[in-house]
Amino acid sequence: MPDFSTFETKIGYNFKNPSLLEQAFTHRSYLNENRAPGRSPRQGRGEHNERLEFLGDAVLELVVTEFLYGKYPEKPEGELTAYRAALVNTQSISAAATALGMNDYLLLSRGESRDTGRARQIILANAFEALIGALYLDSGYDAAKDFISTQLFHKTEEVVEKRLWQDAKSKLQEISQEKMKMTPTYELASQSGPDHDRTFVVAAYIGEQKIATGEGRSKQEAEQAAAEKALAAKGW
Repeated sequence: MPDFSTFETKIGYNFKNPSLLEQAFTHRSYLNENRAPGRSPRQGRGEHNERLEFLGDAVLELVVTEFLYGKYPEKPEGELTAYRAALVNTQSISAAATALGMNDYLLLSRGESRDTGRARQIILANAFEALIGALYLDSGYDAAKDFISTQLFHKTEEVVEKRLWQDAKSKLQEISQEKMKMTPTYELASQSGPDHDRTFVVAAYIGEQKIATGEGRSKQEAEQAAAEKALAAKGW
């Protein structure tokens, strides 16, 4: 079991209810693998972090929305929505989680602990949102807001200046049409896993050439991942 007190020191916050912090780091697979015989995951060692993630996602969106609304009074709703999406997407918040060393505290099954790449990004992003939910339950909105502002708000200028708010598919389409006079297309390469936890792999093409593949928990997410990799592959 990780020493969660070291993580509390790292974020400068001590939980009144330490079980909330442990829950934020607990993946469903860990409870499935470690529960007592004859007991359900919810009856085992605590609960997994999916409910906290649900709560934290809502708090994260509200805090970032409030921040952007005040920071950019002249920007229309559409641009603010795009800025927000760039700040709270899986890549952004998993990077913030990685910078905090959250990977060292995750409670995962042996199988999940071997995952890398996009799968680990998603697990880290979910844990980051669950941590926000845990802070909200432990001390309220201001504690969650303080954490989010410290971890994410400094990225805003880069998002706006480098147009990182433009999603990868839109950016790939814009540049591809400008440079090659062609519109990218996407093709489902494979899908696997049970209905509640399916993984999709999508290939991005420009003309007849396959540029890159990406994976995600939905076709849309996989297409965005493929577009991101295609932009990198083309140096765009």
